[in-house]
Amino acid sequence: MDKKFILLLAIVIILVLPSLSFGKIGVGVGTGKIQMDEPLKPGSIYTIPPITVFNTGDEASNYQIGVEGRTNIPEIIPNENWFVFEPEIFYLEPGQSQLVQPKIVLPIKGVKPGDYFAFLIASPVQDFKGGRTSIGVAAATKLYFTVVPANIFQAIYYRFLSLYARYHPWSTIILVITLLSIFITVFRKKFKIQIAKK
Repeated sequence: MDKKFILLLAIVIILVLPSLSFGKIGVGVGTGKIQMDEPLKPGSIYTIPPITVFNTGDEASNYQIGVEGRTNIPEIIPNENWFVFEPEIFYLEPGQSQLVQPKIVLPIKGVKPGDYFAFLIASPVQDFKGGRTSIGVAAATKLYFTVVPANIFQAIYYRFLSLYARYHPWSTIILVITLLSIFITVFRKKFKIQIAKK
């Protein structure tokens, strides 16, 4: 074979083969910053504005959103267990997007009052079985919120209000049925109603 042909074939293999065998995984988010205007109360459940996650690469992948803090800042880093994302993991083809609904579920006790900051980070799910990793591929939304002080009784009350609002109207129906049952039980114990036959 001709040396020029072998050299040209080697150049083609070096330049073309990597682009054919290695796809690019990418991610983007549609929101840069979320600032919760109202102060958050321990025990409460809050719905954060939704975040749109984009597959900016040329390869399909599963994606997720996680929470990360940053050191050397004046704000408090929230616990990642406070966050719920719906959906948790989702599949995106290249160019597709997914709306993710984050929620903050503050515990009843152990929440330090003050200003909080966290990154809500969208990233591809790592696939070690396929030999592919997504280390360093991520996009983030900044989240700021403030938690007000509350004692344990206030926090329990706030949790009740959050659950009540979340499951309305079923929470109202169950509450009315429970109160009506209690009223009927007390009424029967206090008053005896007899119907006499003539």
